[in-house]
Amino acid sequence: MTTNTTHTMNATTTMNAGHTMSAAHTVTNATHTTTNARINFAKAAPKAFRALVGFDIAAREGLDPALVELIQIRASHLNHCAYCLHMHTNDARKAGESEDRLHLVAVWREAPHFFTEKERAALALTESVTLVADGGVPDDVYAEAAARFDDKELAQVLALIFAINTWNRVALATAKMAGTDER
Repeated sequence: MTTNTTHTMNATTTMNAGHTMSAAHTVTNATHTTTNARINFAKAAPKAFRALVGFDIAAREGLDPALVELIQIRASHLNHCAYCLHMHTNDARKAGESEDRLHLVAVWREAPHFFTEKERAALALTESVTLVADGGVPDDVYAEAAARFDDKELAQVLALIFAINTWNRVALATAKMAGTDER
């Protein structure tokens, strides 16, 4: 997703964040292969798509663009969403993110000196919310995030985590292929 909050829609339904949902391609990963064309989510459910875009724009409001990309990258790792991971690592690079941090975000606990306390708290919260079915959001993880962010920022971080998890599911369900960012 782009780091600015001004976005437009063109005739191919490319909207904020480059999350266009069209594809007729083959996707292969460790668990499945699909060669069937899947729906173009933006065209098939335009109101839902626009609502998701609006939610995404609102979620990132006031957050540091580097933090936004780190959250989106980590959730995309956890959800195995190559489409979003490719998009957000490219966006982070364009915004000046270092290759070291991009390579280490998946193992941020083992390289804490590459990330600020605030970023580490956000990454831990991202993991807990993304993997919520594995045990909820532990009190210590939430407390650490609440200590690093004021209430408004914490709500924005949570909203962003919700948004990227939704985008990951849209991309995976519609078999978006990494490298086909159509923004």
